[in-house]
Amino acid sequence: MSDARPRKRSLTLHGHRTSVSLEDAFWVAFVEMARAEGVSVNALAARIDRDRGVTAGLASAIRVAVLKHVRASTEN
Repeated sequence: MSDARPRKRSLTLHGHRTSVSLEDAFWVAFVEMARAEGVSVNALAARIDRDRGVTAGLASAIRVAVLKHVRASTEN
């Protein structure tokens, strides 16, 4: 069973190291999302970062992107 507590994960965005705190389930789904889109985790995170605006933190934006991806994949 995966841990429900967020864990820090390291990413490189736009050439700079950063970290996000994500629960295991979201991290696994995020990695699967990147694989399905044929991009690296860092590239996907950079795109989400670019598109998120200033009102959402990166971890929250990743969770929302993962949720949208899962919903879209279950609708087909």
